[in-house]
Amino acid sequence: MRAVVQRVSEASVAVDGKTVGSIGPGLCVLVGVAQGDAIQDAEWLSAKAVELRIFEDAAGKMNLSLLDTGGELLAVSQFTLLGDAQKGRRPAFTAAAPPGEAEPLYRKFCELCRSRGVRVAEGVFRATMQVRIVNEGPVTLLLDSR
Repeated sequence: MRAVVQRVSEASVAVDGKTVGSIGPGLCVLVGVAQGDAIQDAEWLSAKAVELRIFEDAAGKMNLSLLDTGGELLAVSQFTLLGDAQKGRRPAFTAAAPPGEAEPLYRKFCELCRSRGVRVAEGVFRATMQVRIVNEGPVTLLLDSR
């Protein structure tokens, strides 16, 4: 699984002009599921996301995790993270898992984050979404379970 993790002061996702998920301070996580990914990938990614020490402590050092701050997480499925644009001008998405395989792992990622005590808002799987974020820092990390 591949993810773009962004520290945000707020974030929301809308479908057809209607907000379907929003959070205050925390993380916006764009999640892509690759062919061959399994539950272990969702477990690794969820643990890494909620335990990353990328929030500032009282001394201004990035030393606190989402769990430490009580922040929220907005998860948005995004197969385009698996796009390959090495050749030509049109990306290929053959590395992305098919929707029937990807959706259960995306949902498992969200479930695992919730089980750690994090409030999780979600986008709509396979929908065209408008994602709004206010990136704090900015702090943006790329994670890959492989």
